Amino acid sequence: MLKLVERVPDEASAYKFLEEMRWGDRPVCPHCASEKVWFLTPKNGSTRTTRTGSDSARRVWSCGGCKKQFSVLTGTVMHGTKIPVRTWVFVFFEMCSNKNGIAAREVERRYDLTAKSAWFLTQRIREAMKRDPFAGMLRGTIMADETFIGGAEKNKHQHKRKPGRGAHNKTPVVSLINKETGEVRSQVSQYVAGPDLRKVIEQHVRGAVTTNHVEGYFSQLKRSIDGTHHHVSVAHLDRYLAEFDFRYSTRKDSDTERMRKLVGQVGGRRITYRPITGE
Repeated sequence: MLKLVERVPDEASAYKFLEEMRWGDRPVCPHCASEKVWFLTPKNGSTRTTRTGSDSARRVWSCGGCKKQFSVLTGTVMHGTKIPVRTWVFVFFEMCSNKNGIAAREVERRYDLTAKSAWFLTQRIREAMKRDPFAGMLRGTIMADETFIGGAEKNKHQHKRKPGRGAHNKTPVVSLINKETGEVRSQVSQYVAGPDLRKVIEQHVRGAVTTNHVEGYFSQLKRSIDGTHHHVSVAHLDRYLAEFDFRYSTRKDSDTERMRKLVGQVGGRRITYRPITGE
């Protein structure tokens, strides 16, 4: 983190850092995928003036194909953000490097954000952590198991308690781990009876042998949810699973490589606040 702070001292350098992480030395237009693009140098050489008259360090590019302008944030989970890009870079790194993740409340305090902004920021990063929807089937030896996520009924508010006791009051989660590559895929499942598990396996696995040795992954997942986040809504559990899947699947990579992979996935995954909160 100290090295990152030195490398990204201001907003302009944060834009350059994201450009390097996402594009390398070949910028690409997010509108038409053309590589015939060029950087629009500000008149004063460093900042540009916005419509409101304020100075902005936003780095703008122009496309020779579709004739549109764009930045490294266009069409990504960062699209239209009011949060400083430098803050995005730091939270990207923290969520990639911290084994237990980081709570939205911690982001709120550390980066001087509102609770709503910090929560939405971390949810957008988790959205980017989801695997490619076109990812192929898992091959080889696949280890499968299920667990249940949720607190004890006695610890809930009275109006949220469900009758009865046991795992049926919690949310079932199924995880599949490729023994050779270490890739993990987790998803919320309505039921975990044999036929239901078979359906999940058939969606992701081709010709694999399944065993139940996923306890280590579940142990880390539950410790992190209990110790870092304390409570995770069922409505958003899939994004938290994507976060832990991403870190586990890239656990052999360096923090830098893991962050580079994450930034490489931010495109085309824009989400807005109202739909994910049900408003």
